[in-house]
This record gives sequence, structure tokens and C-alpha cells, in this order.
Amino acid sequence: MKNADLQQRKNAATPRGVGVMCDFYAARAENSELWDVEGRRYIDFAAGIAVLNTGHRHPKLVAAIKQQLDLFTHTAYQIVPYASYVELAERINALAPGTFSKKTALFSTGAEAVENAIKIARAATARPAVIAFAGGFHGRTMMGMALTGKVAPYKIGFGPFPGEVYHVPFPAPLHGVSTEDSLAAIQALFKSDVDPKRVAAIIIEPVQGEGGFNPAPPELMIGLRRLCDEHGILLIADEVQSGFARTGKMFAMEHYSITADLITMAKSLAGGMPLAAVCGRAEIMDAPAPGGLGGTYAGNPLAVASALAVLDVIKNEKLVERGAHLGEKLKACLNGLRGSIGAIGEVRGPGAMVAVEFVKPGTSEPDADFTKRVQTLALQNGLLLLTCGTYGNVIRFLFPLTIQDQVMDEALQILSTALHAA
Repeated sequence: MKNADLQQRKNAATPRGVGVMCDFYAARAENSELWDVEGRRYIDFAAGIAVLNTGHRHPKLVAAIKQQLDLFTHTAYQIVPYASYVELAERINALAPGTFSKKTALFSTGAEAVENAIKIARAATARPAVIAFAGGFHGRTMMGMALTGKVAPYKIGFGPFPGEVYHVPFPAPLHGVSTEDSLAAIQALFKSDVDPKRVAAIIIEPVQGEGGFNPAPPELMIGLRRLCDEHGILLIADEVQSGFARTGKMFAMEHYSITADLITMAKSLAGGMPLAAVCGRAEIMDAPAPGGLGGTYAGNPLAVASALAVLDVIKNEKLVERGAHLGEKLKACLNGLRGSIGAIGEVRGPGAMVAVEFVKPGTSEPDADFTKRVQTLALQNGLLLLTCGTYGNVIRFLFPLTIQDQVMDEALQILSTALHAA
């Protein structure tokens, strides 16, 4: 089997709207490495877009899925429930930030979790409006696109979108946007566009994903919590990409002195199986009437079994601590290159949720061309990297937290070579 043959078949059989980054096809994978159908090896610093914090095919996950496969694969939890769903909800409730009573509902995708968080917030407040942030990404469904603060490629040609969604700037010191600017923009919204008494929720990624791995400053979170409490608005933390040990904490919200009312999660929750969740204050989660939440595949038994194993692996293998260690190692490497690579504008991100932003040397002007060259050169040498950011000038690093030390060292050498060659 050849990559070129599969590429021809793909182009003939599937629509161009499903954008595909690589022109090679996966045959197998193990931990932090994957091999294509022609036998070429790659170090995977994409991890299925932050899905594989526990690596490809972790033995504990494989065993848990196989064990569940021998019992049953589907009943629809809303028809015939099963104990593993309840157990996972209990464990998420215990792990999620906040000392208040919590409840959790399971879904299939991150976008589905976000949609349901908005439904829950509207049911709990009897209000329609939602405030989101420029550069944020919340999914590809209609409400997900409405909330997403990035037009290309996510929104082009798909409108109109659901109404009563408003955007404000997200702090970006490199580009001259401060926390004060963001909070002032919300106050301006309240004066010019929407009565705060009509706002159900403010949704924010503690660390923006597609937006460029921009961490929300603590002062922003404190200001948002104050605004929400003042006006009866719910605060939703979208942790779809930042959750499950990626930021040096189990959840990114643990880096802040305040708590969110609702948290969305997915991606690494089930280590490659489709599973998502919304966890929040019990009284808020109970706002929708019976039948108002659910989904045919929501809380699939195989995915739930995998998720329970993920939580065990994170705890037993100390992946929270390992993520923090690996992130520091990567940041030290990147910061050590700043003297010789003038295009490095900023190295940022908590724990292992690290990104580097490239600019034209001596300026803060984004350099997407340099970024693309680095990505291409790294891929040619067997390192898979993802770009992101409003201007396409950021490389984000999403290696499995289980990556072997020698493979991590090899990847950093490939990255350094690509940066110098670009």
C-alpha cells in the first residue's frame, strides 16, 4: 500500500472541506510514535489534537476497552444505564475544581459538551445571551462556530449563526491587548449591545487552543468572576484542550484562585475514544428537565471504560507532575534558542501546554511563512507539529505526557535543526 495511491483515493472519495494536514497514512502507533503505511516513523507532537495525553495505545486503556468489549458495546445510557457511567461521573465530580456539590453529564465530542453547557446555562438563568472571546475555539457545530472567535477557516460560508453571541478581545500582551482592555470591552458591551441581565454565561478557555495557547491572566479570571457574580451570569471554562494533566494541573482552572460554574471537557478524557463531559454546580446541572440532555452515543461504554483507565494512568504514572517537567524542558530548549533564532517572539503556556510564536525579527508582526517552514522541515525529518493562532504564526506542542525521555530528546534536536534551517 502506497501513500500516493491512498491520497488519490481520498481526493476522489471525500470532500475537500475535511482538511487533512499530512499526505501520508497511519498504519500503527505506539506511545509517542506512529508509522505510516510505507513504514516511515514519526514522533507525534500532535497527539490527535491533544487527545493522547496518555499516548497511543496505552496498555491499561487497551485492556479496559477489551474487557468492556466482552460485556456490551451499547445500550444507550438513557435507555438502560450502567454503573461505569455513574462511576466516571463521581470521579470527575471529585477531581474538578471547586468545593461545592457537583454533577456530571457525559457526551461524545467537545463541541457537544460546549453546546450542552450553553443549554444548561440558559436553562438555569432563563437568559439567552453568551459572551465569548476573540481567538477562542469552541467547536464546529452551529453554536460552536458562533462562539468561536476565528473566521477562517471555521465560519466561512456557513452563516447565519445563532444570535445573542458577543465577542470581546482576549489578552495578548505581544499584540498590545491587556486584561484591562478585555474587561473594559465587556463593560462596553453592557452599555452598547446587551443588557447584562440578558447574559446567561461567559465562556472562556483558560488557555486558548486554536487561538495560540494564550493563557488567561489571573487578573482576567478574577475580573470575570466578579462580573459574573455581580450580574448573575454563569462562568463556563472550556477545558476541552487544556484538561487532564496538560497544563501541569489536572485542570487548567486549578491555576486560578476562582472557580467556574461549569467546565467542559473532552479530548484526552478517554485517550482516543470519543467522550466528552460537562461538570458543574449540582443545582445548575439540574436545571434542564428530564430528557433535556443526552445523546444516542453519549457516554458510550467502551469510551467510559477507557476514561476510567485514563484517570488511573494519570494518577499512577504521575502525569500531572511529568507534564510540568516536560513543559519546563521544552521551554528551556526554546528560550535557549532565542539568541540565535530572531523570529522567536514569545514562548508561553503552563505545564506541557507550550507554544512558540514567531514574528519578523525586531517587531511584533506575525510571521506565518517562517512558522510554516519550521513545521514543514520538522515533518520532513519525522516530527509532527501543529500550527495555531489567529495569524497562523504559532506552533503548539502536544506530545503525549508518557513520551519516552530519549524520544523527547530526539524531537527537541529535530525541532532545533528545523528552526535553524528555516
